Amino acid sequence: MVEQTANQALPITTGSNFRELGGYESQNGQHVKYHKLVRSGLLGELNSRDLTYLSDYGVRQDIDFRSNDEVTQTPDKVPVRATYHYLPVFDYDQTQNSQSMHELEIEYRDNPNSGHERMLKVYHNLIADPHAKKVYHDFFATLLANTEDNEAVLFHCTAGKDRTGMGAVFLLTALGVDRETIKADYLLTNTIAAPHIEHRLAELKSLNAHQNVVTNIQSLLTVHPDYLATALTEIKHEAGDLKNYLHTDLDLSDHDIKELQQIYLV
Repeated sequence: MVEQTANQALPITTGSNFRELGGYESQNGQHVKYHKLVRSGLLGELNSRDLTYLSDYGVRQDIDFRSNDEVTQTPDKVPVRATYHYLPVFDYDQTQNSQSMHELEIEYRDNPNSGHERMLKVYHNLIADPHAKKVYHDFFATLLANTEDNEAVLFHCTAGKDRTGMGAVFLLTALGVDRETIKADYLLTNTIAAPHIEHRLAELKSLNAHQNVVTNIQSLLTVHPDYLATALTEIKHEAGDLKNYLHTDLDLSDHDIKELQQIYLV
């Protein structure tokens, strides 16, 4: 059952794609608790008001999925009372969020489909890379330690859509949320981050970027059903289905899944 769409967004003004995972219904009729799980884009540009909002909201754990290049370029501003956890899914910026406009112009001028094709490779790697699997296992270890009510884990990358998006897919699956709701949450980036995406594309056009570059950057800035489908196809190849993947590849036990549901469902 698909519930809660754009009203998942948090009123953050100096960051993009900040949203609450509370309210989603599990298949047994329970709901994800509010003030326990927040997903987002980068925290490095937040002003004091937004940082205070996140602290008051209950954010106590900040999980950063970004590569070293991204972190060096824009370190997190960590909400007061929150503990920072550096869990880089990739050892370099495969999503290309740290590249300059000039670098992107050179790479994406010739083929209008290269951005889409690159993202398909990224999603294959998110599932198949042994290091990524270990990081997502460690992500769940932090989630399992978040046992106090109204204390939230915030997890993010730069855009809050790919590494963060798959983290949310894994987590909501563990909590028993149905596939269509999980897909709707994944695609919600295109709605909630629309102002940020449109600003970036308008900036490119103002610089007279080639249309192929604009098309490809749009593919890098957004999410697409094909990206998630690629991940799910690789999961099916490796483990049969998502639930098995949580056990066989992310090394979660039945007890872990039960604990997660006790912590995050009501």
